[in-house]
Amino acid sequence: MGSMFHIALYEPEIPPNTGNIMRLCVNTNSALHLIHPLTFSLDEKSLRRAGMDFRDKATTIEHENFAAFLEHIGDRKIYALTTKGSRPHTDIQFDDEAVFLFGPESRGLPDSVLDQMPRESKLRVPIMPDSRSLNLSNTAAIMLYEALRQYDFPGLG
Repeated sequence: MGSMFHIALYEPEIPPNTGNIMRLCVNTNSALHLIHPLTFSLDEKSLRRAGMDFRDKATTIEHENFAAFLEHIGDRKIYALTTKGSRPHTDIQFDDEAVFLFGPESRGLPDSVLDQMPRESKLRVPIMPDSRSLNLSNTAAIMLYEALRQYDFPGLG
């Protein structure tokens, strides 16, 4: 296995979710990508509280926009998490250094982004029909731990 998995947040809106995901990434040796614009500052008190002292330890890469993110990611496989996904998250054997892409909390990934993803890369975490999606940081944790499980939790104790 290579160095790490990647969580990418497209225009995140809620600082505590980003802080929780930052903490998740530190605890799993994963990289966090933040795709601008952000609706908050990374110095916001609520993000610091959720991320606690993890901000300095987190591998966090900021991208000016989605195009800059795609250029940075290169040929790594991107999996878009969406309630519109046709495949459950457990149907995939994740590539080494896979990227899990999440949309903003209030609206999810826009069609302009989803249209750039192959159908087989659009995943969903199964939930009850007609219910709201899971919390962003919970879904990120589910995805990351499924990928790590497939590699027998490398480097984690």
